Amino acid sequence: MVQSSILGFPRMGVNRDLKKATESYWAGNLSQKELLAEGKRLREAHWKLQKDAGVDIIPSNDFSYYDHVLDHIQLFGATPPRYTQHNLDPIDEFFAMGRGHQKPQTDAKPAVDVPSLEMVKWFDSNYHYVKPTLQDGQKFKLNSNPKPVLEFLEAKEAGVVTRPVLLGPVSFLTLGKADRGQSVDPIDLLQELLPVYEELLAKLKEAGAETVQIDEPVLVFDLPPRVKNSFKPAYERLGNLGNNLVFTTVFGDIVHNIDVLKSLQNLYAIHIDVVRNPEQLETVIGALGPKQTLSVGVVDGRNIWKTNFKKAIEKVEVATQKLGKERVLVASSSSLLHTPHTLESEKKLDAEVKDWFSFAVEKAKELAVIAKAVTDGPASVRDELEANANSIQARATSKRTNDPKVKDRQAKITEEMFNRKSPFPTRISQQQANLNLPMFPTTTIGSFPQTKEIRIHRNKFTKGEITAEEYEKFIEKEIQDVVKIQEELGLDVYVHGEPERNDMVQYFGERLTGYVFTTHAWVQSYGSRCVRPPIIVGDISRPEAMTVKESKYAASISNKPMKGMLTGPITCLRWSFPRDDIHQSVQAQQLALALRDEVVDLESAGIFVIQVDEPALREGLPLRTGLERENYLSWAVKSFRLAVAGVQDSTQIHSHFCYSEFQDFFSAIAALDADVLSIENSKSDAKLLKVFVDEAYPRHIGPGVYDIHSPRIPSEQEVKDRIQEMLQYLSPDQLWIDPDCGLKTRQWKETKASLTNMVNAAKFFRQQHVKAN
Repeated sequence: MVQSSILGFPRMGVNRDLKKATESYWAGNLSQKELLAEGKRLREAHWKLQKDAGVDIIPSNDFSYYDHVLDHIQLFGATPPRYTQHNLDPIDEFFAMGRGHQKPQTDAKPAVDVPSLEMVKWFDSNYHYVKPTLQDGQKFKLNSNPKPVLEFLEAKEAGVVTRPVLLGPVSFLTLGKADRGQSVDPIDLLQELLPVYEELLAKLKEAGAETVQIDEPVLVFDLPPRVKNSFKPAYERLGNLGNNLVFTTVFGDIVHNIDVLKSLQNLYAIHIDVVRNPEQLETVIGALGPKQTLSVGVVDGRNIWKTNFKKAIEKVEVATQKLGKERVLVASSSSLLHTPHTLESEKKLDAEVKDWFSFAVEKAKELAVIAKAVTDGPASVRDELEANANSIQARATSKRTNDPKVKDRQAKITEEMFNRKSPFPTRISQQQANLNLPMFPTTTIGSFPQTKEIRIHRNKFTKGEITAEEYEKFIEKEIQDVVKIQEELGLDVYVHGEPERNDMVQYFGERLTGYVFTTHAWVQSYGSRCVRPPIIVGDISRPEAMTVKESKYAASISNKPMKGMLTGPITCLRWSFPRDDIHQSVQAQQLALALRDEVVDLESAGIFVIQVDEPALREGLPLRTGLERENYLSWAVKSFRLAVAGVQDSTQIHSHFCYSEFQDFFSAIAALDADVLSIENSKSDAKLLKVFVDEAYPRHIGPGVYDIHSPRIPSEQEVKDRIQEMLQYLSPDQLWIDPDCGLKTRQWKETKASLTNMVNAAKFFRQQHVKAN
């Protein structure tokens, strides 16, 4: 028979239970015992959900209190010394690596002040992982109570036999980096790491784990030879220990590394993602060993659309016809971590579109149906197949998906619409005359803390408990407070603080046609941070202005330039669940046209600094070099330029990027032609900025000087040190001073203290520059 399997399940719970528990623990309102008990409850609930859905192979060790890669850092004894030296409790040491830890000295204990480890995007998703940070002479040691073993036994005790999930050794090292001041190439540590995996696999076997899923997602990359050649010797060792290893690859094809796959025929099974790349199926089948099993990822772990059963079954049957049913598994394409928990929670969704969707719990049921259809024949699940076919057909023919007016406007786009009126030197001269900014200008990235009071008022307004006029007056008062705080801090370019916004994508989606919204479809982004991506179901347009009223009001009460804040077309696309029936470039262009109208309206309202954030531009980059990547960068850049190019030269366009390996797509950054670029940078080595020097980047740039994902307050000297480091790579004329990202998730006390230190540091360098000249 063909068995069904899931590579991983969402961690947060049906009501973001894990988020609430961890944040309560951090706030001191929940004990460690209570936190651990809540984690256990969630794990058991999720195993039972999958079992009740009919899934045959259920994962364990896919749960984490913060991040699964961070789990492995602690599991392998790879915690950097700056965390271990404080003798924190293991879970507090774990959280310190994820979010930093800062406590003043007491009579009993010395002060603790450590920043978090670097956090970066997980491949091309919006999930963030904590980067393994390794030392010269790094030693590894298996935790005395290995989490994968404990959770396997926990599931076993609950009556569920699971398949433990591990991040593979090659991926763990390849996704890591040398710590500051260290020179080790992480892959050189493989021989040190393998004995720890061997010990762990032996313990799992002893506990009764018959199969172990070992994820090697880096195999989708174009790998350096030294990394690529590491797989064969590593898995010759790990594959001969008596464990049935399921070697999983996700997010793309592995055909370019097919020689690696051919060297792994000693392993029990190979998993491939045929949602992202169905073309690889037959090539991979041909590379399998005579007894190897193939796990076919046909249910999308990255999107929310119902699986087309007919197409999925056809893909699986290609495999069963060549391998036999006993050598094929039906699986999710990747972990379901990237999908919401269950569609059952959505009580307000329009019935028509709700019928098109499938969340994690529903996808589990889909897997069971597909496996049964292939094993026992279509007649065994006739009702399910007919209902699915009707849903697929209803979506394809719905009038909600197509707007002729949008398509007509797209057809009338000209090349002139992608270009600003003048080159940067002309623009910056006019902008400086218009804005009159000092050297080392200071600003923030957009949002200020979203307090409990803001959330309560927004909730009351949503429920109709207060009038629109009452809510508007409350928002105006919040804007007044934020402007006053910025005046007191001495910032140079203000923002209105975004108190009216629920999310940087959802807020815009709610004001555009073509989107629908959920109430409980939360997805983990990092740590306890969850997002509720809107869903694009049809052609997109802007019925009316979206942000002008608040920005115009903020400018009217400000004595400094006010920055309008928008989310760019690529980020709106990438941080939504996009349509899968038209190309993403078409959706991005529709978003760009809507934003173009908003940018022009902001300028007309007297807003002469406009930031159009594109933190997801790097995230959307195809994982391999080549034509697909070139095409993506072309239409992504053109979408951004289309959105911003309608303004006058004297209006300054900013954009913001999250953590990125800029060398991978620097030409695209330059091609955006933004006047000022702010980048999330505080946890990265400033050498990352070297690419801006090497490429002679001519425009202004604001590398983040402190980490906003942590409550830790940087000292003024720390910010000065960061600025001094940046000046090794950037000229004073082009350097802006700002935090890493928006301040929405922070508290006011730490925000004011951090910004005070930031502004003081900028003033210090401003004075130094005056003296030097």
